[in-house]
Amino acid sequence: MSQQTSARTPTPVDAIAEEWMDTQLDLFPEYRVFLGRPGREGEYGDYSPEGSERAAAAMRATLAKVEASVPQDEVDEITRMDLERELRLGIDKHEARFEQRDLNVIASPAQGLREIFDLVPTATVDDWRHVATRLHNLPAAMEGYLETLREGIRTGTVPAVRQAREVRAQADKHAAPDGFFAHLVEDARAGEDPLPESLERDLREGAREAAQAYARLSAFLAEELAPVAPGKDAVGREVYELASRDFLGATIDLDETYEWGIEELARMTAEQEAVARRIVPDGGVAEAVAFLDRDPARRLHGTDAFRRWMQETSDRAVEELSRTHFDIPAEVRRLECMIAPTQEGGVYYTPPSDDFARAGRMWWSVPEGVTDFATWRELTTVYHEGVPGHHLQLGMAVYNKAQLNTWRRNAGTSGHAEGWALYAERLMEELGYLDDPADRLGMLDGQRMRAARVVLDIGVHLEKPMPGSTQPWTGDDAFPFLSANVTMDEESVRFEVNRYLGWPGQAPSYKVGQRIWERVRDELRRREGAAFDITAFHKRALDIGGVGLDTLQRALLG
Repeated sequence: MSQQTSARTPTPVDAIAEEWMDTQLDLFPEYRVFLGRPGREGEYGDYSPEGSERAAAAMRATLAKVEASVPQDEVDEITRMDLERELRLGIDKHEARFEQRDLNVIASPAQGLREIFDLVPTATVDDWRHVATRLHNLPAAMEGYLETLREGIRTGTVPAVRQAREVRAQADKHAAPDGFFAHLVEDARAGEDPLPESLERDLREGAREAAQAYARLSAFLAEELAPVAPGKDAVGREVYELASRDFLGATIDLDETYEWGIEELARMTAEQEAVARRIVPDGGVAEAVAFLDRDPARRLHGTDAFRRWMQETSDRAVEELSRTHFDIPAEVRRLECMIAPTQEGGVYYTPPSDDFARAGRMWWSVPEGVTDFATWRELTTVYHEGVPGHHLQLGMAVYNKAQLNTWRRNAGTSGHAEGWALYAERLMEELGYLDDPADRLGMLDGQRMRAARVVLDIGVHLEKPMPGSTQPWTGDDAFPFLSANVTMDEESVRFEVNRYLGWPGQAPSYKVGQRIWERVRDELRRREGAAFDITAFHKRALDIGGVGLDTLQRALLG
């Protein structure tokens, strides 16, 4: 079993990283909620053009300190390399006016200003007072955001009309009298106790103000932004290259990656169809899916049974893998599988607290009305979110707090995190955990979707020729293409495609990240030959923490 190393003496490079972490929390106090840090409760950052300039100035000042620093050991070398990468990227994005086009259906201030309420504590009267403060502060944050979008209109840096239309629909829901904010405060209580009447009035007034702020967002999108927004979804090569660097923490050849994506999609499709024929000899993927969904032996009834299955599956993987391919410390072996309090669909992971008093948790948000679960679809997801996926990856970052500064423990990119999780899924297949054709079909369903996203995302935004055609991609082509490569309902496909069209570079980071993780492992195996130790590779790679993928490659391959 691993022994936690003694605390490392902080260096001047660590001090710069810690200072940068504190600077980010000063610029955007709501990040404290994500990290569970007290202080400045109820405050928002400044989303106005002036706020963006202050953030850029802070990045430039910190970059100068990083460039002047002298690393004292290998940990410092990696910190310096990755912090410099992050700061340069942030400056480049600011100079390209990224904040002026920051509007999409999933991860822009239009969602973030509201989503923070999903995480704020609400157990005590003081917690609810902070909620009231945040509700009252939301309109000013929204006005700053609208100022930035107006500046984008002035400079011609405008998101596509599709995003304006879709986000307006979201804003209308929040602005409604029976929308999110009204429901948030409707039954507010501190534990079992009612709130003081004055606080209840303050909450209702704050909810009304917050809803009105979203009404102003809706009106702005309809009256000011949509009339000048481009009909074309493509952002073009210059913007896409920056976005790809952001999500991967790496610079890739986009044209080569597009061609690889087409080949990878063909491989995933052929592999999935071959597995489907093992399930239904005369059928294809659709017939195999229908057959498995009718099989009562592969279904669980009720969320309690589903949660127990998740926990048993996770516990077994932790126990067995810790003996073979991973060095898993005792603290990290505890993973709690939970049914989420929301009913929005999807699965997510939350890491353990710094002292491991709160365990890492895998959350399944079960949509309203769903009571049956197909284990063949979900087995690979347990490995993706749990062990050897996100829980092992992020749990090790917490475990290594004696060696890693706060910024290193909380840094990272989508390519590193999601690439590792897809790497983990394929590794579990290699280790025999997906030998059942049904379970393997479930894994391939996700792998095929991720490959399709590489083709779709790069294809649309760079207006590449569609596979097998000389015609360039458009946003409208994305819907039938994704539908042909996933087993999703129409509404889910629509949301997914709108997400890709408005959030360029993020969707490919999963599969491209997996490709880079596998390439690093295979290159080390080639170099080291018979001396290569997969357990040692996994430990060394995860001990680095959530760095960009260029940093990961340089740290492991030189």
